[in-house]
Amino acid sequence: MNRAQLGAALRALREASGKEAKAVARSALMSPSKLSKIENAKLQPSTTDVERVLTAIGVSDEIKAEYTEAARTAATETTAWRLLKRAGIHKGQQATKALEAQMSVLRLFQPALVPGLLQTPEYIRAVLQRHSLSEESLTSTLCGRLERQEILYDNTKTLRFIVTEPVLRWRIVSAQMMAAQLDRIVSVSRLPHVDIRVVPLEGRQHDFANHAFVIRDDRMVTVETVHAEVVVTDPRDVALYVQKYEGFEQVALSGDGMRSMVEGIRDGFLREQETD
Repeated sequence: MNRAQLGAALRALREASGKEAKAVARSALMSPSKLSKIENAKLQPSTTDVERVLTAIGVSDEIKAEYTEAARTAATETTAWRLLKRAGIHKGQQATKALEAQMSVLRLFQPALVPGLLQTPEYIRAVLQRHSLSEESLTSTLCGRLERQEILYDNTKTLRFIVTEPVLRWRIVSAQMMAAQLDRIVSVSRLPHVDIRVVPLEGRQHDFANHAFVIRDDRMVTVETVHAEVVVTDPRDVALYVQKYEGFEQVALSGDGMRSMVEGIRDGFLREQETD
């Protein structure tokens, strides 16, 4: 059951009960406007929203359980990369830019690659070339990602990044270009509203770097898997990612300590370049 079907079902149940929208909204501890958006599929309801609406309507426990589970399923949307590619990866950059424009706080965890907002043009091109794009599509997508990076200079946003140390060493581009990429990370880390941290290989870890994920305003999580992009909005699931992020945040290097580590790895790339 998708968001539209769920909204229509809730509206049908309310109308069948004979209760006015305002009364249901009041009992469900939400505004009439929010209930209207849920019923008209303009807003994805959380499982808590659905539970409150159904309680206000007065449905049976069986119906409540059925629609609550449907809300939980609908709160996780999966889109295969092949479908995103068919629609145009550059359009995905535009959609992401729109999301980032609306948010206030971004928290990004990346154990495999330099985060897109921090990537140099050369690094972006190397990453995108995995997708077998046409030169035109590759160029438009690259430009779209660079346009997204304008948000780095918007001091009304709080941008927080955590990467693992292997990200800094994984050779996506030449040694010279890797050095430039690490310089870029150090430079951006000095912006007052940007926090970049690195989880070092030394020291014992208490969690696993499973995969990359992005948390936006503690309301939405985007997860990148091998085959698809997964969007999570159920508050309980979002909370799991927040907890994971905060755990890595506690063991990651930040500030001057982080910059010293990155600069040390950068210097290694530069020395390697000199001997080639």
